[in-house]
Amino acid sequence: MVGVQAIVGLGNPGPRYDGTRHNVGFWFVDALAGEAGERFAAERKLHGEVARVRLGGTDVRLIKPATYVNRSGQCVRALCDYFQLPVGSVLVVHDDLDLPPGTVKLKHGGGHGGHNGLRDTIAHLGADFPRLRVGIGHPGQREEVVNYVLGSPGRDDEQLIREALARAAQVVPVLLERGMEPAMQLLHSSQPSAGGA
Repeated sequence: MVGVQAIVGLGNPGPRYDGTRHNVGFWFVDALAGEAGERFAAERKLHGEVARVRLGGTDVRLIKPATYVNRSGQCVRALCDYFQLPVGSVLVVHDDLDLPPGTVKLKHGGGHGGHNGLRDTIAHLGADFPRLRVGIGHPGQREEVVNYVLGSPGRDDEQLIREALARAAQVVPVLLERGMEPAMQLLHSSQPSAGGA
């Protein structure tokens, strides 16, 4: 299997969306760039912002699409085409309604689970790419989902989400150097137990 060469955090551009649940992908790549002392720069040809960082001895590109979430595939397609990257070398980081806040999981391939950013990416590239699923919880009613993902989490949930992103960031060097399986084992064994313990 091809190693990860780029990490795309899904989110909506612009300050009004900064703190929203739908932007946890942006939170993740922003944290990685900040830790590496790098900044994002707009790349019009890629329909996004890009930072190149070195993590655990491996160079990787971090990308924030400048399209809205439901057009994410346009940026990921341009990224793969421009740098001639195999689809399987792009890790897509996204919010996940099916996981509670504080949970974060790696997986390879699969469906879109109703996530419009994944839906569009799959439409452009197929489904054979790795994902980092960041739990944000579910509002309980289907008709409340749009307002929920475009809203900001409360302080407790935000803390849980940011702690989960920090755990995920710690396994990125393992993912880049050794691949999905060791990274998955390390990340999934670090999940907090039910009840927040």
